[in-house]
Amino acid sequence: MTDVSRSHRSAPSSNLLLWTLVGGLIAATLDIAYAISYWGLTVGVPAQRVLHSVASGLVGRETALAGGAPTAALGLFLHYFIALVMAAVYAVAAVRLAWMRRHPWIASTLYGLWLFVAMNFIVVPLSRAGGKGLPDDVVWIVLSVLVHVMCVAWPIAWAVGRGLRGRR
Repeated sequence: MTDVSRSHRSAPSSNLLLWTLVGGLIAATLDIAYAISYWGLTVGVPAQRVLHSVASGLVGRETALAGGAPTAALGLFLHYFIALVMAAVYAVAAVRLAWMRRHPWIASTLYGLWLFVAMNFIVVPLSRAGGKGLPDDVVWIVLSVLVHVMCVAWPIAWAVGRGLRGRR
């Protein structure tokens, strides 16, 4: 195999990696903007406290609340890391499953619904945050489902789709 054909074959992979990163960053930004806006507007929770809530999954609620700006920064880092992992999982699945490439709206909508369920019934309950299931706030539940689909999964699918263009 020549160097030209080898570099041509690796270009779609690096393109996919770049677009997966873009999708994860867009998703993380939209999701955290929603969380900060929702909790800030509805009950006056400051942005730093929302980020402490994310960090509490790793360090526990009391440690997160006592940590100030550094713990908020940890929460922001963790939030972006999780979104990048979500994007990477979607990209790997889309590479392997042709139906996801043929039906990205359906695939990403189902993925967004799965992400909502996984985060609220698996990840958060198993973390040190101490959350168990959903809050009683129906508006939050409906908006969160929509955000997981429209602001997390759809941008990820769009970006992964861009990264998969030209790939055999």
